[in-house]
Amino acid sequence: MTDHFGKLTSKDFASDQDIRWCPGCGDYSVLANVQRVMPELGIPRENFVFVSGIGCSSRFPYYMNTYGFHTIHGRAPAFATGIKASRPDLSVWVVTGDGDGLSIGGNHLLHTIRRNIDIQILLFNNRVYGLTKGQYSPTSPIGMRTQSTPDGSIDHPIDPLAFALGAGATFVARTIDVDGPHLQQMLRRAHSHPGTALIEILQNCPVYNDNEWIEVEDRKSRINAALVLEDGEPLLFGSEDQRRGIRLHDGIPTVVELQKGEDPIAAGVAVHNERTQTPAYAFALASLKRPEFPLPIGVFRAVETATYDALLQGQVADAIVKRGAGSLYDLLHSGDTWTVGPS
Repeated sequence: MTDHFGKLTSKDFASDQDIRWCPGCGDYSVLANVQRVMPELGIPRENFVFVSGIGCSSRFPYYMNTYGFHTIHGRAPAFATGIKASRPDLSVWVVTGDGDGLSIGGNHLLHTIRRNIDIQILLFNNRVYGLTKGQYSPTSPIGMRTQSTPDGSIDHPIDPLAFALGAGATFVARTIDVDGPHLQQMLRRAHSHPGTALIEILQNCPVYNDNEWIEVEDRKSRINAALVLEDGEPLLFGSEDQRRGIRLHDGIPTVVELQKGEDPIAAGVAVHNERTQTPAYAFALASLKRPEFPLPIGVFRAVETATYDALLQGQVADAIVKRGAGSLYDLLHSGDTWTVGPS
């Protein structure tokens, strides 16, 4: 519905489809927060497109009262690239999971990111295959026991953010399914970024991998388990009585224990700069893992460079100036043609 002033509200973005996720699934929170943010973006509802592949998260387009595509396994980034390239006026969002996006879809995700096409990618990471009943995924930690790894996984997991940075991502962020305000902030930031914006959303699967991210989901433990990234602010975590920070020396992070009232900058704590041109700094942040370090939450990198769709439109415009608008009819009837008839 719309409010008294004709503005869209979150209810305008809720479809009439029954939501079919397991009770307690983190997808519910992500959906609700996406629906809350969409009306703020000032875009007509018919100009949104949500694209997904296969998996629990990929049911997302059914529940958004917008245009959408539920595509094939791992190929959502390829579909989204085609949509944005042909209709740059649309706001295109990809919804994928750690399995769909980083296993069969890894190659498609890589090329979408390196092209820097102006779309938003929401990667739900619960470290397990939920839709196909609990097998291990590309992000599952070593030793994780699942139906497909009864003796524990021996695969080295892939880090979604390091993967994106390695592909040249210009915007990389991480948030938590149950932290509504932070999740909404990351959605707004991703939308305002010109280029590919990837958000890893730490998401709970209560059936097959419950409480995987409980340290950062629980408000009480989050203060010590999470490192909230704020541009221009020191990398600090912990309570006021037991503050700690992250020092970076030769690119190697270490934890610094701070005395009460001690100046973190003087103690060598690094100051967050999400606009550092080299991805090396963001890579260092992505390397921080529990339990040795807090898990960084927020924007890791946000830099601007030319987008694929803008460059493509420039080439199209130049071609029209040089050769004219062209005619599909003339193209189809040019050169050698033949007619197929009865023998």
